[in-house]
Parts: sequence; C-alpha cells; structure tokens
Amino acid sequence: MLEKTTRVNFLFDFYQSLLTDKQRIYMQLYYLDDLSLGEIAEEYEVSRQAVYDNVRRTEAMLEDYEAKLALFHKFQERSELIEQIEQRLSIEKALTDEVQMLLQQIKEHD
Repeated sequence: MLEKTTRVNFLFDFYQSLLTDKQRIYMQLYYLDDLSLGEIAEEYEVSRQAVYDNVRRTEAMLEDYEAKLALFHKFQERSELIEQIEQRLSIEKALTDEVQMLLQQIKEHD
C-alpha cells in the first residue's frame, strides 16, 4: 500500500496541472493530507462514494498520463544514473586519495 501511495504522490506531482481543480483538491486531501474519504465527503458535502469514485478515476488518469508521457519513469532512470555517477565518483576519490597517500610515503623515503 505504501508503494502505491508513493507512486500516486509522484504521479500527482508530475501531472497535477493536467487535473481539474476538484480532482486536484480531492487527491491532495486524500494522499498528501491523509484525510479519509468520509472526511473529504463531509467537508465538501458530497457522498463518500462520490469522493471514492473521483479519487479512483483520477488515479487511473494519472496512470494513463504516465503510460503516455513517462515523466515519472524518466525521472527514476535519471535518479538511478545520478546515483551510479555519485558512487563511481566517490570510489574514484577514494582511489585518488589512496594513491596520493602512497606517493607521499614514497617521497618521504627519498
């Protein structure tokens, strides 16, 4: 469930500008503010079922946008590449520091 919530939050971040105001509000209240369907329904004087249907339809729309535009997928790929680069740079730095230390030891023996 947490994985789904995290995914929906990311999709919402990427595609919220494509949603209607009502869709945006319901999704924000449900996923970001962690309000229950009943609390949202009470606040907006609609049925819990109406909120549920709106949230589920909006989730499907977000998944459809992702299937077509793949912004979240591309973000994940870039994040993985950045992480790999950072790991390699840290390894290179460690090797560089070690080589410099060995060179210093050699210089001290002269």
